[in-house]
Amino acid sequence: MRRILGLVLLALGLAWAQGDKLKACFIYVGPIGDAGWTYAHDLGRKKAEAALPWLETRYVESVPEAQALPVIDRFVREGCQVIFATSFGYMEAVLEAAKKYPNVIFAHATGIKRAPNVATYMADFYQVYYLNGLAAGALSKTGKVGYVAAFPIPEVKRHINAFTLGVRAVNPKAQVLVRWINAWYDPAKAREATEALLSQGADVFAFTEDTPTVIQTAAKKGAYSFGHYTPMLKFAPNHVVSGQIVHWDVIYIDFLKRVKEGVYTAKNLENVDYFWLLQHKAVEMGADYGVPINPKHVPLLQKAQMTVGGKKVSVYDRIMALMKDMQSPKPTFDPFTGPIQDRKGVVRIPAGKKATLQELLSMEWAAPGVVGDWPGEPK
Repeated sequence: MRRILGLVLLALGLAWAQGDKLKACFIYVGPIGDAGWTYAHDLGRKKAEAALPWLETRYVESVPEAQALPVIDRFVREGCQVIFATSFGYMEAVLEAAKKYPNVIFAHATGIKRAPNVATYMADFYQVYYLNGLAAGALSKTGKVGYVAAFPIPEVKRHINAFTLGVRAVNPKAQVLVRWINAWYDPAKAREATEALLSQGADVFAFTEDTPTVIQTAAKKGAYSFGHYTPMLKFAPNHVVSGQIVHWDVIYIDFLKRVKEGVYTAKNLENVDYFWLLQHKAVEMGADYGVPINPKHVPLLQKAQMTVGGKKVSVYDRIMALMKDMQSPKPTFDPFTGPIQDRKGVVRIPAGKKATLQELLSMEWAAPGVVGDWPGEPK
C-alpha cells in the first residue's frame, strides 16, 4: 500500500512521501567563499537545513550563467525536487528546464518571469540603499560618491537610484559616479573601477560586486564605504560605515515549508513572487548583524544636518526614524514616492504616488545626480 501511495505521489509531482526528506538544490553563480552574494545564499541554505529536519540540500558553486541547464539536468537526475537558481542570468535556462521537467519546482532569485512550476523571489535592498545614501551624503566632503556596479539590469539600477536619492536628500548637489564592470564576481575589475573613481574625487563608496574588494581598495585611500550582502565591517573597521545585509534563510524557510505542506506545487507558482523588504526581516541595514551603523561614525552622522519638511534634523536621527518606520508592518515612507524626475527631467513618479512593484522591477531610468554611462536609459 505504501509503495502504491508513493507511486501516486510521484505521478502528482510530489516525489517525497510523508516522513521522507525533501531535497532542495541550489545553483550558485560565484564561489561560496566570495564573502558576498553567494556566501549569503549558502548561509541561507545552511540555516534552512538546520531549521527544517525534513530538508536535505546540496549545491553547485561558480556556475556560469550560460551553463546552468546542464547543472539543472544533473540535479533532476539526482532527485532534486526543488531547485533554487540564484542569479538573474539563469532566467532563460530555468524557464527552459521548467518545461522539460514539469513536476520539478523551481524558484529563481531576482527573476521577473514565472511559470506554473517557477516562482521568483528577492530580498530587496532598495530601502536600505536609501538609508545608506543618507549617510553617504552626509559623510562625503567632495560631494562625489563612487558606485561600482555589476550589470545594468533593473535590480542594480533600482538600488543605485535609491542610494542616489538618499545622497541627494542630504546634499542636493552631490553626484554618484557610476562605473559598470559587467561582472558579479571579479575582484580585479572591482579594484580597477574603485581606483578610477578615487582618481575622480570620490570619497565614499557603495557597490554591487560579490567581494569586499571595493571596501579594501577604498580604505587604503581613507575613503568611507558601505558593505554589501553580508557584514563587511571586519574588512575595514575604520572605514565601513554600514551596509546592506541579507537574510535569505527567511525566504528559503517560508518557501520550503509551503512546499512541504502542499501549498506550493508544480502547478500553482505562476503568481508566487517574494519581494521581501525590511518589514519582512529579509534584509537589514548594518555594518554588522544588529549594528546599523559603525559606532565610530555615529558622532559624525549625529552632527550632520539635513532639511526635512522645512526643519533641520540630524542625519543620524533621520536614518533611525525611517528605518524604524520601514521595519513596521505598515510603513508610511517609501524612497520611491513622487514627485521624482529622472536625470533628463522626465517625471517618472508623479506627486503623491508610490512606485508600483512592476515599476520597481522594470526600472531603467537614472535618478538626478547619477553620473556616467547608463545602458538602456530611456530617451
